[in-house]
Amino acid sequence: MRFLKLLVCRGTGCKGSALRGWRSAPARLATMQEAGGVLKEGFLVKRGHIVHNWKVRWFVLLQDKLLYYKLEGGKKEPSPKGRILLDGCTITCPCLEYENRPLLIKLKTKTNTDYFLECCSREERDSWALDITGAIHAGHPVQVQELHRMKNSFKLLANISLHHIVDKMHDSSTGIKLTPNMEQGNRYKETFSGSALVDWLISSSFAVSRFEAVTLASMLMEENFIKPVGARSIEATRYSDLSEQFLDDSTALYMFAESYKKKNSSKEDLQFNISELSGTIVKQGYLVKQGHKRKNWKVRRFVLRADPAFLHYYDPTKEENRPVGGFSLRGCLVSALEDNGVPTGVKGNVQGNLFKIITKNDIHYYIQASSKAERAQWIEAIKPLT
Repeated sequence: MRFLKLLVCRGTGCKGSALRGWRSAPARLATMQEAGGVLKEGFLVKRGHIVHNWKVRWFVLLQDKLLYYKLEGGKKEPSPKGRILLDGCTITCPCLEYENRPLLIKLKTKTNTDYFLECCSREERDSWALDITGAIHAGHPVQVQELHRMKNSFKLLANISLHHIVDKMHDSSTGIKLTPNMEQGNRYKETFSGSALVDWLISSSFAVSRFEAVTLASMLMEENFIKPVGARSIEATRYSDLSEQFLDDSTALYMFAESYKKKNSSKEDLQFNISELSGTIVKQGYLVKQGHKRKNWKVRRFVLRADPAFLHYYDPTKEENRPVGGFSLRGCLVSALEDNGVPTGVKGNVQGNLFKIITKNDIHYYIQASSKAERAQWIEAIKPLT
C-alpha cells in the first residue's frame, strides 16, 4: 500500500508532504542530475491560465523548474510552451477542487499563480507529487529531516467524531462524490472507491497521511457507516487484521451502509455497453494514437481491462469519464514497428516507439509510446489478452 501525505510544502517551510521514498530521494536526485538534469518526464493534462480549458502537455521535471511542451504531429515541439519555477512553490495533493478530476496536483508559485495538473492514475499522481516535492526541497537538509520525522509519526485528531465525518461526507457541495460503478455483472449506484475516500479524508483535513486516512476509513467500516460492495472490497474484509480490511484502491468499491443497493445490469437502461467496462484494470496510461479518418495524432488515456479483455481510450481533456473508443482484444494481433523510418500506414513524420494493433475485423490502430520500455510494457500486457 502506498502512503502519501497531504502536500502543503514550500521551499522555506512545510505543513505535510509526500514522505514515502524520502530516504532514497537524495540519491535518486543525484543520479538523475548526472543523467542530464531530467528528474521525470511524461504526459499530464494542464488547465489553461486565461481560458480554463484542459490540454495535454509533455512535462519535464528539472531540479528547479517544470517545463511543459506542446505536442505536434506526435512529437513535442523543440521549445517549451511554458515553465513553472519551483522555488517557493506550494504543492497540494490530493487536490479535489474539480469534482470530475480527482487525480489532480495543484502547484502555487511564490507569485500566487495556480497550476492544476491531472495524472492518468493515482499511482502516477503520487509518483509525480513525490518527485516534485523532492525537487522543491532539494538543498534544504533541515526540511528533509523534518519530513523523515513526519513520515514516522501517526496522530489522529483528538476527540474525532465519526458521525461528524459521515455528515461531512454527505454534504452536497463538499462531500464525497458518489458515482455508479459496475463489477462482475452487477451495477452499484452511489458508490465511491477506497482511494477516493482516502483522498477526501486528507483533503478535508480529517487525516494528514494516507495511513491515517485508511485507519479512519476502517473505523467507519467497523462502525457500519460505510459498507464494502463488489468482490474486491468484500474479499478484503476476511482479513483478521482491521488495518488490512479497508483498501486504498481505485478498484475497491464502498457505499454508505444505509443506501446499500444492487441491481443486475440491463442493456435497456445503459447507453454504453457497460459489460465491457466491468473487467479488471490491468494497465492504464497516456499514449499517442493516430486517428482513423483525419490521420492526426492525439494523446489519449488508454485503459486495458481483462475479463472481458478490452482496450478503451478516453479524451483526457473532457470532463466526462466515458470512452471515445475501444475494441475487444480477442483475436487481435499486436506488434512493435521498426524505429528506422516512418512505417507503412503511419501519416506524417511520426516515428519511434510505435506499435500496431490489428483487430479481428482488420482495423489497424497505430499507437506511440513515450519510450521503448513503455512500448514493450504495453505489448507485454496486451498479448496475453488476445
